[in-house]
Amino acid sequence: MNPSKTMHWLSSLAVLIISSIVGADAFAVKQLAVTSARCTTATRTTTCLSMAQDNALETKQKATLTEATNWRLRLLLNGVTTSQGRKIDGQLFVLNGNFIEEEGYEPPQGIFKSITSSSSNEESDDESNGLSLEINNSRWTLSEDPDDRKDGLWIWGLFKEPLYPYMLLQMETKELKLAKGSEEEEDSIPPLKLYAQVNHIRDQDTGNVELQTADVNVRLLEQIQLPGATVDLYENEKVGQVSFQPL
Repeated sequence: MNPSKTMHWLSSLAVLIISSIVGADAFAVKQLAVTSARCTTATRTTTCLSMAQDNALETKQKATLTEATNWRLRLLLNGVTTSQGRKIDGQLFVLNGNFIEEEGYEPPQGIFKSITSSSSNEESDDESNGLSLEINNSRWTLSEDPDDRKDGLWIWGLFKEPLYPYMLLQMETKELKLAKGSEEEEDSIPPLKLYAQVNHIRDQDTGNVELQTADVNVRLLEQIQLPGATVDLYENEKVGQVSFQPL
């Protein structure tokens, strides 16, 4: 083969190889740039979504049965008899406070600590008419259905965790002096021992607690005399409703 032709052929081959390499590198750089841009965009999108979720979580705090959550209880009393025999209807009391759990108990239980209270008549737009219902003592306990207990089957591993669909709430109030007119006798609402069986819902994923509106009862005592013994029988009488709102 002619040496000049051989050199020309080798030169052409070298140019072709170099062009191919440069083209491939340029293509690779371009692809890397596109990929980086896509990753940056995806990263920004993920970051934005995470920030939005964090903001949403900060905006809506979960309700709990601890001091971390303030609750507003609206207690509407109907048919309560005063010390002078008068019936109280449509009397609304608003209580703000916390459900405080006492550690070391199963099922969970504790007290309701009232912070503020006010009163208004259902027929009035006034937020407060000078009456304030004071809680002398309170107690709450999470419970299974008291009329259909499962004998603690969760202990034997039949449930992931204890199921407590109810809160048994008891509140004892102090005597409440009622406002009187110039010709009216002094009257008051006597101390009441109120009971409520409240539907209790707890989200197992978030821990958020919901307490639903429930009837409020007083227990009437009837003593039956038997030969050699006295039996106390209690009967529930509905006197109103209570609703719950986390603040």
